[in-house]
Amino acid sequence: MTGIDVHQHLWTDSFLAALRARSEPPFLSGWTLHLENESPFDVDPADHDIGLRTELVRADDLDRALVSLSTPLGVEWLPPHEANPLLDAYHDGAAALPEPFGAWAAACVREIDTDATAERLDQGFAGLQLPATALADAAGHDRCAPLLDLLEERDLPLLVHPGPVPEAVTDPGWWPALVPYVQQMHAAWFAFRAFGRSRHPRLRVCFALLAGLAPLHGERLAARGGGRGEVDPLSFVETSSYGPRGVDAVVRAIGVDVIAYGSDRPYAGPPERADFNLGEAGGRALRVANPHRLLTGRE
Repeated sequence: MTGIDVHQHLWTDSFLAALRARSEPPFLSGWTLHLENESPFDVDPADHDIGLRTELVRADDLDRALVSLSTPLGVEWLPPHEANPLLDAYHDGAAALPEPFGAWAAACVREIDTDATAERLDQGFAGLQLPATALADAAGHDRCAPLLDLLEERDLPLLVHPGPVPEAVTDPGWWPALVPYVQQMHAAWFAFRAFGRSRHPRLRVCFALLAGLAPLHGERLAARGGGRGEVDPLSFVETSSYGPRGVDAVVRAIGVDVIAYGSDRPYAGPPERADFNLGEAGGRALRVANPHRLLTGRE
C-alpha cells in the first residue's frame, strides 16, 4: 500500500546552519537544541540525514512525504528581522529536497507579509503550515486571515501544527507533547469552526495529531449550543503519534473520509499496523485517497 505522509520534519544543511548562527532561542549548539521554554534537547544527526530518511519513506511503503518547519521552535513568532533568515534557510533547503519529499511553506505570524509568503509558495510548496498558537482565537484568525485568503485564492491547503510552549517546562520531558501541544490543537480546531470556516468557505485545512482529539467533543459541543457537530468535509485531521485506538475513536466521531496519514517523523514513528485496524479500504483512505484530496481538492 503506497501513500502520502503529510507530516514529517527534516532539517536541511541550510536550516541547521541558520539555527547554529543564533545565540538566542531557538538555536543549535552543535546538535543540542535550545528553545525558550523547553529543556535542551539532543538532536540525533541521523534523524536529519536525507539518505537515511529517504530509505525510511520507502520502508514505510510511501511514495511521498511532506516535511514542515518545526513550529514549536517558535520561528514564526520571532520579529521579522530574526524570523526571515531562518525562514529563508528553511525554504531554500526544503525546496531542494529530492524525491520522495515535498514540503509545506511557513510564514512569520508576528507581522503578516502575504507577498513574502506568496513568493515562497511559488517555489512549489504543497501549502502553508501555521502554528496552532496563531489560530487559537478570533484575534488570531483576524491577524492570519490574509494568509488564509492567499491559500484559498491558490487552492492550496493549510496545515495547523502545535506551536511553542508558552511557559517553561523542565520535567517530565513528555509534558509539552501531552499537555500544551494537545491543548493548542484542541483550541485551533474549535477556533477554526467558530471564526475561520465562515470567512474561508473553500479552504482545505488539516490539523495535526488528530486535532488534539477535539473531534471527540462533538456531543459536548451540541450540549452547550455549538451545533450538532456536523462534519466539515474540508477540515481534515492527521494521525501523528496516535495508533488504532485513537484513530478508531475519531473515525466514530467524524468518519474516515477526513482523516489523513501523518507520522511526525523523526519525533514519532508509524503505527505497527499501516491500516490502523481499519481494513484495506480504510487504510487506503487514510494513506492514499484522503491525503490526495487534502492536497489537491480532487478525489
